[in-house]
Amino acid sequence: MMYYSRLRMLGVVGICLVSALLCLPNFITKPSVPLPWHQVHLGLDLRGGSYLLLQLDTQSLQHDRLQSLEGQVRQGLLAAHLGFIDIQRDDKAATLSFLPRAESERSAARKVLEAISPAVPDELAVSERHGRLVVTLQRAAMRVRAKEAVDRSIEIVRRRIDSTGAIDPSIAREGDNRIVLELPGISDPERIKNLLGTTARMTFHLIGPNPETATPGTTLMAMQDGGGSLAVQDQVDVDGADLSDAAATMSDSRWAVSLKFDNRGAEDFARITTEHVGKRFAIVLDNRILTAPVINSPITAGQGEISGNFSARSASDLALLLRAGALPAPLSVVEQRSIGPSLGAASIHAGVMSLAAGFIFVVAFMLLFYARFGLYADIALFANLVMILAILSLFGATLTLPGMAGILLTLGMAVDANILINERIREEIKRGRKPLQALQTGFERATSTIVDSNATAFLAHVMLFVFGTGAVRNFALTITIGIVTTLFTTLVLSRMLIVRWYAHTRPKKLPV
Repeated sequence: MMYYSRLRMLGVVGICLVSALLCLPNFITKPSVPLPWHQVHLGLDLRGGSYLLLQLDTQSLQHDRLQSLEGQVRQGLLAAHLGFIDIQRDDKAATLSFLPRAESERSAARKVLEAISPAVPDELAVSERHGRLVVTLQRAAMRVRAKEAVDRSIEIVRRRIDSTGAIDPSIAREGDNRIVLELPGISDPERIKNLLGTTARMTFHLIGPNPETATPGTTLMAMQDGGGSLAVQDQVDVDGADLSDAAATMSDSRWAVSLKFDNRGAEDFARITTEHVGKRFAIVLDNRILTAPVINSPITAGQGEISGNFSARSASDLALLLRAGALPAPLSVVEQRSIGPSLGAASIHAGVMSLAAGFIFVVAFMLLFYARFGLYADIALFANLVMILAILSLFGATLTLPGMAGILLTLGMAVDANILINERIREEIKRGRKPLQALQTGFERATSTIVDSNATAFLAHVMLFVFGTGAVRNFALTITIGIVTTLFTTLVLSRMLIVRWYAHTRPKKLPV
């Protein structure tokens, strides 16, 4: 227990030197020579940046589902050779109703409605009211759909934000239909708001027989460039969900967006362009027509191109949105806060000062009460701080004010462990043990207590990290790392320093 081989000592010293090297990138400028360069990223409260609270439009989600349900009902009734009169949607009541063409068809029409496949279990309820057949979206099922939509939105928001190059954004759910977004280092979030405020649902439709007038089965949509409106067929011929890739490109010295479809999308695109040569084909993004070219020849390669008045930024943003996927419903910004770099710098200064003051007081206390052994505890404490920063740097972790509080608390916990060891050694000396026996027995009895207490704290903070969010998660991260480094510096490094001192001096009395 009290013997350190040369190899073991070299291993301990090597770990300390590697930790010091990993800390250096946080304090010096990156050299021009290509080297691995890992740094601790500063959180929103330290670096400054933007905070956005986004809300999912669940009413739009319900409207889209009713619109889709209407198409299913129409197709199902027509496929069964059944007629219908006065089909109506009620978004407020979440119902779709119609009158059967004839009373003799009522039972068959009801069977068609009951055979419609729901998107989620128990989503639809079929009833009759005032002679009309009514399909109602159940509230419980809509809540399930809304929850799934928020989960999908979080993933899509993450893909969009990552594509902008934002460093370590924080994206989390809040409540049933809200998403919290923190963007360190981004003080002007207008581009991010534009990216997130776009649903990016792209669809491809044939133009109606009368392009300037809406007729049954068509909808009048405005051109995005302000060039009037066109009546497009309600039926979606190719869905943008079948895109596999999108990229900004140059075409005839102008910016454009190239599209590539997956197998299903390529088949649909080839079929439509083959069957409707000479007709106009509208590319619709969020209910606005991007372009409506004429199909000159069949397109069977599964690739296409959107041209228009694009700039380099707008073409790149559109390609980014299409690659990330369409949001299931629009997101709106309900709260926005910006933290300036000066406030972040003030927070860093306050955090560093608190760490420095706490460290100095702890060092002075240990020197005053435990003399030489207190000095070794202080050396281990400094190494502990270096190792925490090294591990955070190695994994590119984000440091926030709660994280700095966690580091300060870790230093206090590390001092507790050293105090326990020194007090145990004092007790053994008072019992009349010789110096070497007092050292060995003191370390042995303190070790089990230190390991047990740190193990329970480690498990508790791992649970905080797993189930916590935001500030709680960062606090738990620094303490979890700190517990591991504390065990190493207290039970290995400080013991090695004491053992090497005793081996060289062989004192008759311990300075503790």
